[in-house]
Amino acid sequence: MSGPDSKSATRLLARALQRIRSTPPRIIASPPTQPRRAAVALIIRVLPPPNYSLPPTPASPPSLADFFDLEWVTHPSARPEILFLRRTKPDSSDDINANTKEAHVAFPGGRMEEGDEGGLYTAMRQTWEEIGLDLAESDYTCIGQLDDREITTSLGKRLLMILSPFVFLQLSPAQPPTDPIADTTLHWVPLASLYPSPSGLDGFLSQPVWSTVTVDTASRLAPRHSTALRLLMRALVGSMQFPALVLAPGAPAYTQYDDKSGRRSLEAEAGTLNPALHPAASAPHPRGGLKLWGLSLGMALDLLAYMAPTPGTPLTPWDVDALMGVTGIELDDWDEHARGGKKSRKRRNGRRGKGRINAPPSLTAVFPRFSYPDVNFWIWVFGKRYRQVIRGWEASIRAGGTSDRRINWTGAALTTFYAAVRKALVVVLVLRAIGVFVTIALSVWWVFR
Repeated sequence: MSGPDSKSATRLLARALQRIRSTPPRIIASPPTQPRRAAVALIIRVLPPPNYSLPPTPASPPSLADFFDLEWVTHPSARPEILFLRRTKPDSSDDINANTKEAHVAFPGGRMEEGDEGGLYTAMRQTWEEIGLDLAESDYTCIGQLDDREITTSLGKRLLMILSPFVFLQLSPAQPPTDPIADTTLHWVPLASLYPSPSGLDGFLSQPVWSTVTVDTASRLAPRHSTALRLLMRALVGSMQFPALVLAPGAPAYTQYDDKSGRRSLEAEAGTLNPALHPAASAPHPRGGLKLWGLSLGMALDLLAYMAPTPGTPLTPWDVDALMGVTGIELDDWDEHARGGKKSRKRRNGRRGKGRINAPPSLTAVFPRFSYPDVNFWIWVFGKRYRQVIRGWEASIRAGGTSDRRINWTGAALTTFYAAVRKALVVVLVLRAIGVFVTIALSVWWVFR
């Protein structure tokens, strides 16, 4: 990633963290029937360029505003990164990551235990237990909390627990030592590689790399130990495909810029990375890169929504609204573009756009497409309640968002979407059964006529 891009990413990160700190999160109360809760830590750092002469460690940690004024943070080649874990053996209770061969990429964290003082304490305790990183040290500061999220069973039928994501910023340039548990590896990924952004000085838009994760639908509908029934269900309903963000397979080479000319330094390109500052640069990565999907992708997109340089820019490869038939919603607000530190206002493509406004892209990220087109068609048929929820969400936003914090729009959208999915699957199975019965009856009639 070039110097100018990195500096732009740092500015976007500074703005995003200030917004997160000043925005109250949506807190979802645990129902009496399901009191379980969990918390995770989204850990961000700004990596200085290699061989950079760092100033002495200050006596006290800087404030958030002072941090983004430090020279090693504002350097053109400094790079904001976020920490992901790769668990080769995910928790079997994490339903969305079951029944797939993909590795589980997530944030450090876990369930709240008796005696925990709250979600923040849980996130810090679990991070220490899982990777040996002490977020209570002065090297880190808690920026704030993102909106609570609901973890459900297969197809959203039953609530399992409420998950609270907390955002932490590392205030020191050197990475403290870590001690991950077995079957867990750490991966620092550049934030700028996760969202669309202008690339370099040519004005082109750099897009993140998207893929899919395929989950066997039959494994969520048929008994685990009934192989024959699962094979039959697999043939009848196919599979689900979730959007997945492909994480960088390795840390891209750093480019150091001469402070006077702004040109690349050949000495820096030929030099080696300082292992104290770049411990993950040589970490092994699976072939083809890691895939971020499901609940972890949803939380990452919640964070990226605060960083998006253009409000409303789609961050996912498909929009569930197109599948569900939500159309004709016009964007009356102006898009805000940051260019050279100055803000200008202009309409997207010189005209009014259509689609959702300010609705979190993380909502789209947790909804699948099905491999059989008729399943998707019946989801649309039964998606009336979902469309009403989204339009109600839009009406709330247009009214100034006064009711947006009181109503769990995300939870309502999740519930209504998967209610449509369950109805669609029932109809598809019934129609398939009728088709099989008619086919057998006609075959028997043809043989014995």
